[in-house]
Amino acid sequence: MSEPLFVGVDVGTQSAKAALFELSGACLAEAAVQLPLYRRAADEVEQEPEDFYRAATAAIASCAASSGHPGDVAGVAVAGQMAGILGIGADGRAVTPYDSWLDSRCRPEVEEIADRLGDRLVELTGCPPMVAHAAKIAWWRRWRTEEYRLVTKFLVPSAFVAGRLCDLDATEAFVDTTHLHFSGLADVARATWSAELTSGTGVELARLPRIVTPTERVGCLSVSAARDCGLLPGTPVAAGLGDTAAGALGAGMVEAGQLLDTAGTASVLAMSTIAFRPDFSRTLVQMRGAVPGQWISLAYLAGGDLLRWLPQVLGDPPLELLVEEASRCEGGRLFFVPHLGGRILPSAPQARGAWVGLDLSQTRGDLTRAVLESVAFEYAGFLERALDLFPDVVPRDVRVIGGGAENALWNRIKASVLGLAYVRLGRESFSCWGAAMVAAAAVGAVDDLAATALAATAEAGRTGPDPSLQSLYDKRKRDYRAVIDLLVPSHEEVRA
Repeated sequence: MSEPLFVGVDVGTQSAKAALFELSGACLAEAAVQLPLYRRAADEVEQEPEDFYRAATAAIASCAASSGHPGDVAGVAVAGQMAGILGIGADGRAVTPYDSWLDSRCRPEVEEIADRLGDRLVELTGCPPMVAHAAKIAWWRRWRTEEYRLVTKFLVPSAFVAGRLCDLDATEAFVDTTHLHFSGLADVARATWSAELTSGTGVELARLPRIVTPTERVGCLSVSAARDCGLLPGTPVAAGLGDTAAGALGAGMVEAGQLLDTAGTASVLAMSTIAFRPDFSRTLVQMRGAVPGQWISLAYLAGGDLLRWLPQVLGDPPLELLVEEASRCEGGRLFFVPHLGGRILPSAPQARGAWVGLDLSQTRGDLTRAVLESVAFEYAGFLERALDLFPDVVPRDVRVIGGGAENALWNRIKASVLGLAYVRLGRESFSCWGAAMVAAAAVGAVDDLAATALAATAEAGRTGPDPSLQSLYDKRKRDYRAVIDLLVPSHEEVRA
């Protein structure tokens, strides 16, 4: 009998990726299919749920065809973007667009929920009031009443795609535990829906799916989905998980004190921790990891979007050229405020971006370097708060994944600001590998997710802090905070 293979899928913002793995972590095939993103206004960003399914199955089919081993696939699991929401009808098909994590139309609802529930929301969910599930559902109920009436259950993308693969109807709809913090509706420590929060947000409990663990087997490939995927009908499908949890698992961030920088569309700094400890400063989100008993403390900003925006405003040179020019510039010459569409954590939706300290001697290399440094300075604030919250956790090296992981200058800046080594890893498709491990666990092929993850992810390169830069940045990050305090309105200032 051939060695069992496992497919992991990552339904992202810009593409759906799939990869086929052996249990050792060796990747036999991978594919990506682009996803349309509909940005109709600055605060209105949607995607079509059926695009998620079509792109995911096309990517799986590409892997199955190129590997020549479709009959050896023993399980499938899907990871996906986490803070957005979509509605399905009784038959499991989408009846609303996907309300993206980039869509901020529900800001008034966020404020209302914050006023109504205050710190109790943070205490139960581990997450501050933000543009995520509860506020989005409230927005649909208020402004899209006809579509809202059609919704039987609200789902996240990974659960929607898994449900389509298995042809599940709404009675079988689910959400896995790694998404619960973003729901604004769950008692996350107990992994249950909270009657207090559903009542306080006005969200009907009946519209919420059942809660499962990532490794629960939720069904198997239907005949039609198997045809779309190029796999065998009856192939088991696991519940799957959020992309951040999948990336952490795939990168081997499974032990307390390990850090992970996901340098993708969102720039996420996460630390593996030992307990659920809500952050009442509303800087950090506390979420469940894929490994049983693991908690992850994290915060994020739209860092990847900055690097797509930057060339556009500087005359459309290649980003690589801008980074090369930035590498020849002195560090810390000016500051950049990176919150072009509002600050996510701590929430300041009215915030906007700025370069501060410009003079006639500066070049586009200086402008670029300031953008890179701004993300590192934001990370410094995140890490400082995490260590305040978890003084019993000793921070270790930072594992870096995502498109920005190969940006050597950015890694050097971040390492120098944080005072921690940055480690590149000897694999790719981290979220897909994390999902594949979950699929393997669902069918009993893996009994220790943490050990499997650590064994399969080797170090490929290391960037330590630059002593001269570290000394400079120790001072400049204090100045950066002063700029932020001056230019970014706090929640209290906005409401005054």
